[in-house]
Amino acid sequence: MIKERVMPLFMDVHKGVDGLTEEAVAGAHARDLEVQAKHGAKFLNYWYNADDGTVFCLAEAPNADAAAAVHQEAHGLLADEIVQVSEGH
Repeated sequence: MIKERVMPLFMDVHKGVDGLTEEAVAGAHARDLEVQAKHGAKFLNYWYNADDGTVFCLAEAPNADAAAAVHQEAHGLLADEIVQVSEGH
């Protein structure tokens, strides 16, 4: 059974991030976690491909603007796209 979420889920994608490394992504995610509460968001996970500089971030947030505001304040790396998603099996 899938747990019903209180807030919507958003997946964002950052494309072509120059010099992407595991350490850089982990650091950016840590900064997201430091400021997320100010925006009513909760960043849950991230995935990345260092070869092409793509990063995906999954967050619970009241809206896409709140998710974007976390990235803006935390490190300035704005997503190229933010999509509301639903969890499935």
